[in-house]
Amino acid sequence: MGLLTAEALPVSLRDSGHLLDDRDAGLATAAVALSQWRRTHRCCPRCGTRTELVESGWAARCDVDGHVVYPRTDPAVIMAVHDGAGRLLLARSVAWPQRRRSVLAGFVEAGESPESAVRREVAEEVGVRIGRVEYAGSQPWPFPASLMLGYHAWAVDSAAVAALRPDGEEITHADWFTREELRVALAEDRVRLPMQTSIALALIESWYGETLPSAP
Repeated sequence: MGLLTAEALPVSLRDSGHLLDDRDAGLATAAVALSQWRRTHRCCPRCGTRTELVESGWAARCDVDGHVVYPRTDPAVIMAVHDGAGRLLLARSVAWPQRRRSVLAGFVEAGESPESAVRREVAEEVGVRIGRVEYAGSQPWPFPASLMLGYHAWAVDSAAVAALRPDGEEITHADWFTREELRVALAEDRVRLPMQTSIALALIESWYGETLPSAP
């Protein structure tokens, strides 16, 4: 879904969400989520019959057996990992531009608590064992259907802290940053942070202590 700027140029919700107030951002997010759901879930999961929208578009019904399906939401965790000495872990995903860095994230598996998902994802992606985990906030992220659960997490393994091991499949780079190191890296354009609409930037800023420049 795109919105129109004053110059009538189409922009995505990812790029324009921070310009909207809470009401409009919520409405736009719901609209994108419903659109994404309907685009990929048009048929009954039981028999394959084309479903019809009901409940003003918030559900879809199969006219063969009356089965009703609802938009799905996939829980995911996103975590700011701290080393206990004032540093934050920032990493690069394989799908991102070369200078992009952000916090780690991953989906919650079936039967798994979000806190367990935080510990598992960090261990899998960079080889760091996590102890304390604190909930920080959430964000619906309809690209296509996630609910991001934000956490702060603290490493307990000093050896792993000293030797990060990016898995090479999802994460290509991972480094610890002090606040000063991040400030310099941003000033020299060696690092670019996530977009303003993302909870990722909010987690980084909560550690840093002030507003930071987001990705262009």
